[in-house]
Amino acid sequence: MKPFIKPYTNDETLKDDIKKLTSKDISADDIYVISHDDDRTKRITKAAEVNTIGVSESGIADAVKSTVEKQGDTLRKQLQNIGFSETEAENYESDMDEGKVFLIVTNNENVGQHLA
Repeated sequence: MKPFIKPYTNDETLKDDIKKLTSKDISADDIYVISHDDDRTKRITKAAEVNTIGVSESGIADAVKSTVEKQGDTLRKQLQNIGFSETEAENYESDMDEGKVFLIVTNNENVGQHLA
């Protein structure tokens, strides 16, 4: 099953939605935040106690490659490793270029209902 993904421009709204999900027994281990701004991503994930897409999701080889790749390449690869197609990853990364941050939920049953 493809992960649930939703774009945000407002970090507080994103954090509120993460709280809704965790209060509905969605595990924080299944919730990820990704954006072009590493500091922004870290602030959100720390405050909401959720994950970034790291070595366990990308694999050690991709993690090592990411140290020499451009950030956009790394973000697209991370999105592909977690379940999105190359085209989807390109589109989402393009949205991140415009300042959007994404909420991704890998165990996504009923996520849409919880955020409605």
